[in-house]
Amino acid sequence: MITITPVHTLDAVVTVPGSKSLTQRALIAAALADGPSQLRGPLASEDTHFTMQALRAMGITCDDSNPDCWLVQGTGGRIDEPAGDIFLGNNGTATRFLTSVAALGHGRFHITGSERMAQRPILPLMEALRGWQVDIVSDGGTGCPPLTIMASGLAGGRTVLPEGKSSQYLSSLLLVAPYAAVPAELEVRGEILSQPYVAMTLAVMADFGIRVEAAPGFNAFRIPQGHYQGRTYAIEGDASGASYFWAAAAVIGGRVTVANVPVPSLQGDAKLLPYLARMGCRIDQTDAGIMVTGPEVLEGIELDMGDMPDVAPTLAVVAAFAEGTTIINNIGHLRIKECDRLSAVVTELRRMGAEVEEEPARMIIHGKKNGSNLHGAVIATYDDHRMAMSFAVAGLRIPGVTISNEQCVVKSFPDFWERFGRMAGNR
Repeated sequence: MITITPVHTLDAVVTVPGSKSLTQRALIAAALADGPSQLRGPLASEDTHFTMQALRAMGITCDDSNPDCWLVQGTGGRIDEPAGDIFLGNNGTATRFLTSVAALGHGRFHITGSERMAQRPILPLMEALRGWQVDIVSDGGTGCPPLTIMASGLAGGRTVLPEGKSSQYLSSLLLVAPYAAVPAELEVRGEILSQPYVAMTLAVMADFGIRVEAAPGFNAFRIPQGHYQGRTYAIEGDASGASYFWAAAAVIGGRVTVANVPVPSLQGDAKLLPYLARMGCRIDQTDAGIMVTGPEVLEGIELDMGDMPDVAPTLAVVAAFAEGTTIINNIGHLRIKECDRLSAVVTELRRMGAEVEEEPARMIIHGKKNGSNLHGAVIATYDDHRMAMSFAVAGLRIPGVTISNEQCVVKSFPDFWERFGRMAGNR
């Protein structure tokens, strides 16, 4: 457990690790590329370690001995049959991405994960891969991992992704589609959530040499055959990680600058900033980076966070300190993350004294000025890194906030507590 020390003022410049989303996409593209790649400024975390270990098991050489620049020797799309199971913990992105990568190989691939990963759905991706003639089954018949793939490459042609509830399904298919036996076409049915993550995938593919034809709204794609080309690729600072520092400025009424998230950014989570501005924060692009200055009084707002689910918990915590009601819409997909984040955020805000309503796909937070109705509590994190980091922000203003299982942050931000402490002037 770690107890957060409240502060009265904030004036700090911080850097954040590389984007987890970009690191994982770049690892896949580099692994499938012709020739070597250098990934500069990557995120070294539990999730990216799982991804890299899986790629090594599939025959790709990855050298992460220099934390600032990883070297990946691409195999031109050749994927070896692994000697054993591919264990991916609770890394949803890697599980979905590497399921499709495994389909490029020849032989048996067994993909497993944590107990929670075995509850996270992957059936829509399985059905789309079957449309490309992939032999894939859910071992338990649940539509969740563990998965067994008897791989013989991708046939290509047309397939259908029956739902876009997780953008990771779509990104997974897009990343491997250039290596199909014939040009691939992909139709997506239903609402496509988290669209900025799809745009990010297309941008990474283009940077590695493959340009995809996408219909407006991302409901249809034509993917040309080809190979990614090895290159030097610079990874942006993580906007999701930056959100906790910007939120700290909002809650305290202080000033925090994040130095290494660019404008414009490939990351949809950077769109948190306009929402903070609507709540009363001032946003400035300075020579040092993006600076957020919190107001004397935050204001409640209504918003749609369907495209940025990873920062919905951050915004929810800020909303608890705002005067008036904040309604966060279109977040039903939070329920299939590392935990049921919608229910977990509501539960822990209530534990601190907040008045919160939970609905199937939204939460309603009735905030009080500067969180005057809030009190300290031991916060359960549900083994979810984003729960720990979001509620740490509350502890900067409210005495007695203790975060349990604080080490869960290693999933995406291993030195979060050190950087958070330095920002607050505590270490």
